[in-house]
Amino acid sequence: MAESMKGLKRTCRCGELSAANVGENVTVMGWVQKQRNKGGIIFVDLRDRAGILQVIFEESECGAESFAKAERLRSEFVVAVTGKVERRQGAVNEGLATGEVEVRAEQIRILSEAETPPFPIEADSKTKEELRLKYRYLDLRRPDLQKNLILRSKIAANIRSFMESEGFLEIETPILQKSTPEGARDYLVPSRVHPGTFYALPQSPQLFKQLLMCSGYDRYFQIAKCFRDEDLRADRQPEFTQVDLEMSFVDVDDVIDVTERMVARVCREAIGIDVQLPIRRMTWTEAMNRFGSDKPDTRFGMELVDVSETVRGCGFGVFTSALENGGSVRGINVKGQAGMPRKKIDALVEFAKGYGAKGLAYLSVQEDGTYKSSFAKFMTQEELDGLAGAMEAEPGDLLLFAADSLKNVWAVLGALRCELAKQLGLIDNDRFDFLWVTEFPLLEWSEEENRFTAMHHPFTMPMEEDLPMLETDPGRVRAKAYDIVLNGVELGGGSVRIFQDDIQEKMFEVLGFTKEQAWERFGFLLNAFRYGVPPHAGLAIGMDRFVMLLTKAESIREVIAFPKVKDASCLMTNAPDVVDDAQLAELHLQITGE
Repeated sequence: MAESMKGLKRTCRCGELSAANVGENVTVMGWVQKQRNKGGIIFVDLRDRAGILQVIFEESECGAESFAKAERLRSEFVVAVTGKVERRQGAVNEGLATGEVEVRAEQIRILSEAETPPFPIEADSKTKEELRLKYRYLDLRRPDLQKNLILRSKIAANIRSFMESEGFLEIETPILQKSTPEGARDYLVPSRVHPGTFYALPQSPQLFKQLLMCSGYDRYFQIAKCFRDEDLRADRQPEFTQVDLEMSFVDVDDVIDVTERMVARVCREAIGIDVQLPIRRMTWTEAMNRFGSDKPDTRFGMELVDVSETVRGCGFGVFTSALENGGSVRGINVKGQAGMPRKKIDALVEFAKGYGAKGLAYLSVQEDGTYKSSFAKFMTQEELDGLAGAMEAEPGDLLLFAADSLKNVWAVLGALRCELAKQLGLIDNDRFDFLWVTEFPLLEWSEEENRFTAMHHPFTMPMEEDLPMLETDPGRVRAKAYDIVLNGVELGGGSVRIFQDDIQEKMFEVLGFTKEQAWERFGFLLNAFRYGVPPHAGLAIGMDRFVMLLTKAESIREVIAFPKVKDASCLMTNAPDVVDDAQLAELHLQITGE
């Protein structure tokens, strides 16, 4: 039978007690982790978000009624215990923050009884994630998840404190807004009052924060909820949180400076690491050429090497045909792996095919200097020596090559170097390697839409020296855009914004919008620009990803209280779900079929 608290007040959390509290009378409340009945004495591990505390019940001290209640305790019962803090009579438990002390109970109240949970409430759970997500309210009791969410709260508090000290104003922007489809899919919300029309949930506060700059607010930030109807992966959710900022009268260096100082403050205060400032920078072109990725993991080497000129005119048709078609031949040197079994190499070939490769050529340098290769018979000894020399190969090295369009070669080798680094244990998981990637292409060609699309968004400023190429060669125009990368994950990104009418109109023209289409989609922003707009720039950092990386979690689901799964559904609430016909009728909607 559950009891009320009857005026009882908690004096501290379970995990907050130490030897300094010995002799004090305390009242603690929490969940029973486990109960051990040793006959005349009962040991109870009591848990709350601060940690676990051992409580001892002896009938001679707590009385027959409380002892009988202690005998009834089962896992996840919620109780209130009053007693005295003592030093442990047995061995100190080094694994607990409270391991030096215990509470000798004088009174207990059972506030709530519990059924046996469907899985143990413990750190490093081996229970399948699907079951844990179905009972997420139980999963969230686990100490490791609680630690993650407590750290997340601490990070948010540090961000707010830093931004306020830098003169930023926290301003909320609308959740229900106009759909401006250019990028990921919108989540749409039907309007009851305006039949046949829809709001969109924000993919980001982009347009509103630019309007705030037009309104003179100078420095804005927000820890903002955003929504994108995209396929999910380990570091992506349909609804996510970003640290969003915008600044007036600034250029690239100003945004980078304030962002990296914020990141350094968070890392120092939250997890006690010092980020060396300034964070190094690398252009997009350099990142792609060296690592095959615009978010490179720089904690290890194995960089890409361009051997196109070395193999031009050689006897291996795969290399020469790729070059004749305007492509590239590049390779990576996997140090000390010449003895890799053929079965493993074949598995790497299959992995590369998953990233668009037609195949993967290999050349292993034996200890005696000879070669084993998938293509040696097509090349002369001199050509093979030249290729090994270009790759700076030594006896014992394995060389892997991709030959295709440059875009595909980057994708294949960029993914392959990361996969090999994981397999070979080359990554230092205790290292936090930050990097700025700058000067992205402004545009990328979409084969599907047969037009240029914005690599970031249509309001990104081109590099001033590249402006003439908007007319003549749009694909070569660089953007005043910048991404911050941590350990091979894009942490966030931003850009200087276009604020001149003529450049914005030209940008829309290059993107294939008519003037009418541009005004239909973005007229409220373009109209605001007629009334005096300051130069401005901004950035957004993915809060979920940031916390995931700082906690070394394997998925952002481990740092979000109530996440979705891969099909964007919630296993706990069964959302999304059907709604009744009356609701649909009120919204002037009709379900027409699958």
